[in-house]
Amino acid sequence: MAQTVEEILAAAKLYTDEGIYAVVKLPSQAITPAAGVIAEVGEAFSALIVDKDEITLILDVEAYEEYQRRLRGHEANIGYWRLITFDIELESDLVGFMAVVSKTLADVGISFLALAAYSRDHILVPEAKFEAAMTALTQLQESLR
Repeated sequence: MAQTVEEILAAAKLYTDEGIYAVVKLPSQAITPAAGVIAEVGEAFSALIVDKDEITLILDVEAYEEYQRRLRGHEANIGYWRLITFDIELESDLVGFMAVVSKTLADVGISFLALAAYSRDHILVPEAKFEAAMTALTQLQESLR
């Protein structure tokens, strides 16, 4: 039976690891040092995104501070970010999940970065708005139960 957005949101555990993250931009030719940093960090949550224009690393702030000297030509957004994982397996054909999350957070004025793994979605919210984001998402879940 196909999952519905409402069922998934109501059942999902909102997981956070208490970490604080930096989002780092590198030139597109910096794939080797970026991948090397990710390989060495070994944290439970990190990300490497490569597109035609840039490379993005998401690292725990402590890891960023340790490895930043190897990331030549980088820019960092360390207005610091906190992780929220929707800790439930999502089917690949689920439609509208992030739309509901986006509207919920937009309604309370919270921006976020969305990241999708194979079976779970994650968002990074500004650290200063983390509690408000958790409250808004928890209220959403309660309204769906």
